[in-house]
Amino acid sequence: MISGRTFQDYTSVMTASCFFFICCYEIVYGLMGMYDSLWRYAEIVEFFRLVCASVVSVGVFIVVSQLIFTEPHVPVSVYLLSALFATSLTLYSRLTYRMYRNVKLGQKRKKARRTLVIGAGDAASTLLHEKLKTPNSDMNIICCVDDDPKKVGRNIMGVAILGTTNDIPELVARCEIETILLAIPTLDEENKKRILQICSKTKCNLLILPDIVKIIADGEPLASRIRDVRVEDLLGRPEIVLSDFTTDLITDQVVMVTGGGGSIGSELCRQIAECGPRLLVIVDIYENNAYAIQQELRRRYGDRLNMEVRISSVRDSHKVNALFSKFRPSIVFHAAAHKHVPLMEDSPEEAVKNNVFGTYNVACAAEKYGAKRFVLISTDKAVNPTNVMGATKRLCEMIVQALAQKSSTTFVAVRFGNVLGSNGSVLPLFKEQIAAGGPLTVTHPDIVRYFMTIPEAVRLVLEAGAMGRGGEIFVLDMGKPVKILDLAENLIKLSGFIPYTDIDIKFTGLRPGEKLYEELLMDEEGLQKTDNQKIFIGAPIDLNKDTFFDHLAALKQIAYSNNSANLVQALIDLVPTFHHKPWQES
Repeated sequence: MISGRTFQDYTSVMTASCFFFICCYEIVYGLMGMYDSLWRYAEIVEFFRLVCASVVSVGVFIVVSQLIFTEPHVPVSVYLLSALFATSLTLYSRLTYRMYRNVKLGQKRKKARRTLVIGAGDAASTLLHEKLKTPNSDMNIICCVDDDPKKVGRNIMGVAILGTTNDIPELVARCEIETILLAIPTLDEENKKRILQICSKTKCNLLILPDIVKIIADGEPLASRIRDVRVEDLLGRPEIVLSDFTTDLITDQVVMVTGGGGSIGSELCRQIAECGPRLLVIVDIYENNAYAIQQELRRRYGDRLNMEVRISSVRDSHKVNALFSKFRPSIVFHAAAHKHVPLMEDSPEEAVKNNVFGTYNVACAAEKYGAKRFVLISTDKAVNPTNVMGATKRLCEMIVQALAQKSSTTFVAVRFGNVLGSNGSVLPLFKEQIAAGGPLTVTHPDIVRYFMTIPEAVRLVLEAGAMGRGGEIFVLDMGKPVKILDLAENLIKLSGFIPYTDIDIKFTGLRPGEKLYEELLMDEEGLQKTDNQKIFIGAPIDLNKDTFFDHLAALKQIAYSNNSANLVQALIDLVPTFHHKPWQES
């Protein structure tokens, strides 16, 4: 009994109240969007909205029912208890569904790769949120590590933080980890290199999140931005950003790139296209490479980029002059060259014809047709060269310096070391050898080289080209030299194998003309700083331009007579620092 009344007295009003109670909930829930939410993706805010909608529903029901149902009145406590029961039932049913779904997903993830996440910050939290919502995730995140001691021993989204980055090898073994994900997009390059070197001690597949700026710019889910760790990441070199001065140099100018289809040349074309030239002229003798970069730039820029592609050899002075006469470039980047050291040892006359006199043809045409600036792409092998290729590139630098003494065109050279991933370089070779099951071939266990990524090298080339006043040899800071053996071992590890166990490394002995180490500066050139900390200037060497060009004419006759022995001797006479070593024992 309620207030002296029996339950039968309330039957009609209770029936009507239940109907009206359900209507209030349905209407308010509908107006507040509670039926539009996907509860498998529900967060805490969804549950808060549910409680708010229930309070509003109950409030409306109580107020209206007191006005409609006069006798007998149902006590307010009954309404409140009913509302509490309805809200709890709704909340628990939806929460149970989400928990059931997460359990099912957890069972599916047991089949995915066991993953350790490095970093327990915002990026890791967002990634874990996304992984809970992704039914077909290929990663089963087992644990995290973080170098913040306050986080160690705690949980992030239910995943334990078991240690610091120094504990990675131990955790990999203990937790049977298959994949390691570096999820700290704001990490500086030095610490990234340190952490990846720790990870490379394991057999795990290594993944990484890209720079935080790229993530924000793309606006895509974090999971879609995860990529494999590349050898370039182990270099630990920060990204170079072009200055406004460099951009202004290219913008609205006619720019020519010789060797534009090669590794360096094609990247030059990409970065020049971003600066908005009036016309980009790509010159290359190899039609497949020229076609590839042409199609790439057309897909990316369409009609926004005015571009001309010409198939031509820089050896053909008449064709070179015809191209300059037609297009009248104001900026010239000369990247066309033969670069393979052993091949040029076998065919020195081809190295001289292409490198030396190809440079001479393009440089003379630049001067003749009024180009403002000529930038030669040189190499560290031009410093105290021991091989024909290096000697020819040194001669190219001498041509640039000699022409700079008498020309209104600004002639400069930019010298740097090896670039990772360029055509014919050691990295693609190692990847092919790993794909074939090994062994990887290294010429000498102590051989070292300076390395730079292709985009980094090209950005610095553009910067140096913009700051040149004439005759300088710009030297790029290549960082610390890298042992080729370390590079080979790291690449094997990044591929998920164990060096010398799964894939062997064999030493083949130094090749003709190869040095154990490369020098970036000649002693007599000195070193001057520039505004860019990564670019230095070697002061021009005094040259007698009259006698130099006479000797160059004589060299040309020998080269076109195809007398290799006499040609090498002529190179030795013309390049004082050239000490030819046709073969070195390991």
